[in-house]
Amino acid sequence: MEAKLSTTKANGQTFENAFASKFAKSMFLTVIGLIILVFIGTRMFTHIDLNLYGYMVGTIVFIGGFFYRFIAWGERPPTKIIIKKGLKLLTRKSTPKTSVEHLATYNFIWNRGIYRWTQHVLIGWGCVISCMVTFPLVFGWMYFTMGENGYYTIVLMGLDLIVIKADGIIGFLSYNALNFSAMMVITGVSMALYRRLKNMQARAEQNFIYDFLPLYLLLFISVTGLALTFMNVFLHGWGQPVMSLIHQFSVIITLIYLPFGKLAHIPFRPMSVLARNYREHYAEQGMKECKVCGNEFVSNEQSQDVIQVLGVNEMEFRSTEGAHLAELCLPCRRKYRIAQFSGFPTHEVKVKEANQNAKG
Repeated sequence: MEAKLSTTKANGQTFENAFASKFAKSMFLTVIGLIILVFIGTRMFTHIDLNLYGYMVGTIVFIGGFFYRFIAWGERPPTKIIIKKGLKLLTRKSTPKTSVEHLATYNFIWNRGIYRWTQHVLIGWGCVISCMVTFPLVFGWMYFTMGENGYYTIVLMGLDLIVIKADGIIGFLSYNALNFSAMMVITGVSMALYRRLKNMQARAEQNFIYDFLPLYLLLFISVTGLALTFMNVFLHGWGQPVMSLIHQFSVIITLIYLPFGKLAHIPFRPMSVLARNYREHYAEQGMKECKVCGNEFVSNEQSQDVIQVLGVNEMEFRSTEGAHLAELCLPCRRKYRIAQFSGFPTHEVKVKEANQNAKG
């Protein structure tokens, strides 16, 4: 029995040693999985659209960049704790509700105003719908075949899914799904740009590369995508080959850039469900009282995790009274920092700050 366990362990170590890093292993396994799915979806590579080859290459590069960014982020001590404990809490009864609020209805943005909520819904769902249509087409998981009787057959993963009328409502929605998503993104991006240009606080906090460039990329992709439809319907295909290359190039550039810019929060968004479960579960177990004012501010578990993470990074933040700063609520923590510069023990003043319970 021990010999079998040793052999199994040795084989596992051999497999791990075959890769230079966790990133390399994850990327390899993901690409192999994609190839298998493409093999199945295209009925042994017999239904591959070479016009979409550039998108496929761009998507594979995006996946590599995403894994690199995710693993680099996931290896940080605080992230490890959230992922490890959050995954164990996925069976919570509140997980479906939390998932809907964070990934579908964006309720967490509602408190910031209906304007910002609307722009996020339009951009978020516009991008999600476009991905749900584009990726299956790019990898051959979904395609259309047409008979001689005016009907289309939608093929999904190599299986005939449904037969629809070429001029029916389902067909119309299927052909124009990307157009609808493009209009959603254009509207949402326009709202975001207007706010960033008109809101003085937003203008002070924004910079072109990080905040504006992602929006311009999404806008360019959406406009060129709609232009393709316009050229096909109203110009009988005139100029479509050139516009198709421009659109494809813009999509590929955006996919390559996506994991390393502000748009990375789109594929990272599901992690917020783990963080919410983490906060809610351990808050139910017991809350931490501030060492100065006595107010409850985080769970005991979270306070201990913060102290542990800071210890791993060899960072110790203790007040002269011996309390760790992770044991102080945010208002008292700010007062303590002020005290270090002023020499006056402001953290001992029992005055509630005006923005102590601010939301947003």
